[in-house]
Amino acid sequence: MHLATLATSYRVDLPAWIGDELADVPDVIPDRTERMRLVHRLAARNFREGNGGPFAALVAETATGRIVSVGVNVVLGSNVSSGHAEVTALGLAQTALGSWDLGGEGMPSHELVVNWRPCIQCYGATMWSGVRTLVVAGEGPELEAITTFDEGPLTSDWAAEFEARGIEVVQDVLRDEALAVFRDYRAMVDAGGALVYNARSGENAVEATAAR
Repeated sequence: MHLATLATSYRVDLPAWIGDELADVPDVIPDRTERMRLVHRLAARNFREGNGGPFAALVAETATGRIVSVGVNVVLGSNVSSGHAEVTALGLAQTALGSWDLGGEGMPSHELVVNWRPCIQCYGATMWSGVRTLVVAGEGPELEAITTFDEGPLTSDWAAEFEARGIEVVQDVLRDEALAVFRDYRAMVDAGGALVYNARSGENAVEATAAR
C-alpha cells in the first residue's frame, strides 16, 4: 500500500454565507436567550442552503457572552458524517483558543449553545470538550418525530451525566422557536427539497427509532 493512495487529511469548513449572517452580530452577546436566537437563525438558513440538517451551535464565554465560535451542520457540504453543528463549533473554538480543553487552566468558563439536546455523537464530543455549561433549546422525541433524523440511543439520564462531570445543563431556552425551525425543515423534506441523511435506513432503523 502506498501512502499516495490514501487520504491523509480532511477538513470541515463553515459555509461562505455564515459571513453574511454574522455581519450585523456583535462580538459579545451578554444575554443567553439572544445567543440561542442567533443559533436558531443559523439553523434556519443552514438547511435551506443545502449544507446539512437544521442544526447550529455556538461557543461563548459564559460570564461575558463573547462569541468564540459558531458552527452549523455541514455533513452534506463536506461529505463528513461527523460534521455536526456541535462538533464544528467546538473544534473551531479549540482551534481559535489553541487548546483541546475549553475548560483549561487560566481560561474563562465556556458554554456550548445548541438548538436541541445533542445526538449520541455530539453528546460525547461535548462531554470531552472542556465546556462548563451546555445550553439547549429542548429535549424529547419531537426532534426525531418532526425531522425523522435518528439521534441515537441516548439514555434518559443524559443531563445527569453531564452534571456529574461538572457541566451544567440549561434547558428549554427558546424551545418553541427550535420546533418551528424543525417544522420548516420537515416541510422542505416533504416537498423534496431537503435530504434526511441517516446512514442507517430500512425497517430495522425505523423500528428502533419508534421504540424509544
